[in-house]
Amino acid sequence: MPTHPLRTNLLMLAGAMLWGGSFVVQRLSLATIGPLAYTGGRFLVGALVVALIRQWFKPAARAPALRVTGDARHPWLAGGLLGALVSVSIGAQQIGLGYTKVANAGFISSMYVVIVPVLSAALGQRVRLGTALGALCATAGLYFLSGEQGSLSYGDGVELFGAAVISVHMILTAAFTQRHDPLHLAFIQCIVCGALCLGAASLYETVHLEDFARSAFALFYGGALSVGIGYAIQMVAQREAVPSHAAVIFSMEGVFAALAAWIVLGETLSWHARGGCALVVIGCIVSQLMPARD
Repeated sequence: MPTHPLRTNLLMLAGAMLWGGSFVVQRLSLATIGPLAYTGGRFLVGALVVALIRQWFKPAARAPALRVTGDARHPWLAGGLLGALVSVSIGAQQIGLGYTKVANAGFISSMYVVIVPVLSAALGQRVRLGTALGALCATAGLYFLSGEQGSLSYGDGVELFGAAVISVHMILTAAFTQRHDPLHLAFIQCIVCGALCLGAASLYETVHLEDFARSAFALFYGGALSVGIGYAIQMVAQREAVPSHAAVIFSMEGVFAALAAWIVLGETLSWHARGGCALVVIGCIVSQLMPARD
C-alpha cells in the first residue's frame, strides 16, 4: 500500500498529463522525422534529463536505503529489460499514430488499465473491487471509441499491441523499483530504449542529421517532459502504488491526449467516442472512491 496516497496519485496524474500531451507532438513529428528515429532521439534526451534530476535529488533518491541482495546488484539487467519493453511499446505507439487519430491512440494506449489487473490477477496479486470496476469502465470506453461498427483500424490495432507490452512493463516496474533506485532504473531504461530505437531506425528508416534539427521542439517536449520527467514520475510513484491502481490513474493520459488533439490539431470526437472518454474518467473516479470495498 502507498505510504503517501495523495502525493502518489497526484504524481501519477501529472505523469498522465505529460504523456497525454505528447501524443500531439508525436503526431506532428511524423512530418519531419521517422517514428523510430524520433523515439530513439527523444529517449536519449530523456536520459539526459533523468540524469540531471537524479543528480539534483541525489540524497532523496537514495532514501530509504534498500537492502542489496541477489539481482538488486544488477540494475542494468532490470533497467535493460524495461528499456527493451518500452522500445517496443512506444515504437508501436509512434507507428500507430500514422494510421489513426491522436484521440484514438491516446485512449487505446491507455488500455493497460484493463490488461494490468488481468495480468496481476493471473500472477496471484489481489485486485481491489474499485480498480476492477474502473477497468471494466475503460473496456467499455474502448468499445465506444472503436466507432459505430465496433471494429478497430490497423493503427488502432498497433496501439493496442503497444498497450499490451506496456502492461507487462508496468508490472515489472512495480517489482524492480522495490529493489533498485527508481531514477537509476529510469536512466538505464531511457538509454537502452534510445539505443535500440536508433539502431532499428538505421536499418528500416532513412535518417539524416537535419531531421533531428527540424524536430527540435518535438524532441524537447517528447524527450525532456514526456520521457525524462514523465518516466521519472512513473518510477518513483510505482515504488508505492499497486500496479493495477497505477494503471487506472495513468489511463487518464487518453483524456489529456483527446483534449490536446482538440485544442492543437482541431480533431473532434463523435458522441460515440466522447462516451468512451467519459467512461475512462468515470473508471478513474470509481477506483478512487471505492478503495476499501473489497
